[in-house]
Amino acid sequence: MKQFVILFMALISIQSYSQDRINGANFVTRSEVIAKNGMVASSHPLATQVGLDILKQGGNAMDAAIAVNATLGLMEPTGSGIGGDLFAIIWSAKEKKLYGLNASGRSPEKLNLQYFKDRNMTKIPAFGPLPVSVPGCVDGWFEIHKKFGTLNMEQILAPAISYAREGFPVTELIGYYLTGTARRFKEYPNFADTYMPNGKPLAKGTVFKNLYLANTYSKIAKGGRDAFYKGEVAKTIANFIQEQGGFLSKKDLANHTSEWVEPISTNYRGYDVWELPPNGQGTAALQILNIMEGYNVKEMGFGSAEYIHYFTEAKKLAFEDRAKYYADPAFNKLPIEQLISKEYATKRRELINPNRAARRYDAGELEQGDTVYMTVADQFGNMVSLIQSNYRGMGSGMVPPKLGFMLQDRGELFSLEEGHLNVIEPKKRPFHTIIPAFITKDGKPWISFGLMGGAMQPQGHAQIVINLIDFGMNLQEAGDAPRMQHNGSSEPTGEKMTDGGQLVLESGFDYEVIRALMRKGHKVGFALGSYGGYQAIMWDEIHKVYYGASESRKDGQAAGY
Repeated sequence: MKQFVILFMALISIQSYSQDRINGANFVTRSEVIAKNGMVASSHPLATQVGLDILKQGGNAMDAAIAVNATLGLMEPTGSGIGGDLFAIIWSAKEKKLYGLNASGRSPEKLNLQYFKDRNMTKIPAFGPLPVSVPGCVDGWFEIHKKFGTLNMEQILAPAISYAREGFPVTELIGYYLTGTARRFKEYPNFADTYMPNGKPLAKGTVFKNLYLANTYSKIAKGGRDAFYKGEVAKTIANFIQEQGGFLSKKDLANHTSEWVEPISTNYRGYDVWELPPNGQGTAALQILNIMEGYNVKEMGFGSAEYIHYFTEAKKLAFEDRAKYYADPAFNKLPIEQLISKEYATKRRELINPNRAARRYDAGELEQGDTVYMTVADQFGNMVSLIQSNYRGMGSGMVPPKLGFMLQDRGELFSLEEGHLNVIEPKKRPFHTIIPAFITKDGKPWISFGLMGGAMQPQGHAQIVINLIDFGMNLQEAGDAPRMQHNGSSEPTGEKMTDGGQLVLESGFDYEVIRALMRKGHKVGFALGSYGGYQAIMWDEIHKVYYGASESRKDGQAAGY
């Protein structure tokens, strides 16, 4: 143990970086990409190139976003796919307006709380048929296309179909995740048939063909969203899930609809930061920013113990409200306006002890009534912030036969506590982690961005905004900067924080800072690969160009033309 502590202290006392660039912060991995006509940033270089090709064919940012998402569903199945849900914030240049899309699916009509009570279950399983909710991704594509699309869906899905038929090389990070996923799911029905050609996990450099998904995409391209929700695909999904002991039915799939919603925002030091309302967790990012606005963050300095302490406590406060109030607004009257008000932030800020980490906070008393992210911008001024996921990386383990994708396990995020706003009910959307983000300045678009990664997402969003606005980082620096993450908060699934949780830090923070945080009572630790993945596009109103950024934690790329 003593040797481990000595090694631990030696490692974290050295701020080591992998390059020595002539300009930019010492942690930045590359320059921003700058282009005039369009920009795509995603977590896979080939998907980014697909988006650019769509833009060059005359498609707009919305067409390209769908094409990129379809390609990611093929090439990065460990974080996305048509078995999952989708959310988007879209800037329409024509209407000079932001649109929000909630394309998350609902629970099965025949599954309710009593089912779990009768079996003395206190938590919905992470894997298997029970956490499977209706996948909303495909309907989300067609909602975006119906409202904004210019190319037809056969053109838009053609690149992903071609890659699925002809094959593509698996990238390093996805190969790593697929190998681990194969260990978990190799005995699940149809997993090996789809994702383990020749009985082996897909490793880096392996050329993977997913002919099943190519056929499914082709049916969707020709037959529209009904080919997925009402045709043979829906029948296959429903029959398979019910054979496995689940409840998802053809009726559940046929009745699915997405919802266009009004994005919500707060003004942070003159910039309007936009998120989507619940059932997602974007509200938490706005709450964190409102609390942090009351401090002189710039003077504290990036990476200081003071900044990290206040940020962590702000996150804890926001997440207590997240645990209590974030749920499907179709079933509850949610106090969102109060939660994101400056007055409420002032009251919550008063609870923070500048010298001591809290072991617990209570939610405010208010009146009630893994993942992929991509962003695209085009020559017309449209910008799309889109996030899509299956949850827990690849999803539930449920792979319907010969369709080429895994179904999500978002239903795990319901509570089984009777009376909780997020308690499972028939045809209800669960609490959701995936959130797109957008920043405007004086009513004009500035940055479309996102950061994938479960509960890291609102923490990451707030850190990106603070990096940009308080610490003056450029778009790439803001994403490359070392991140902090607090774990162990109360959750919408019923867990309660009583011990203060744990603060985990990426390499790059000074050990003296870590010592200072420990003296304040923070339990400081480290984690591998849990700090999210960031993509961003910024519009430069002065020079009329786009800036793109894609961080090095993923295999991604930002590219423009």
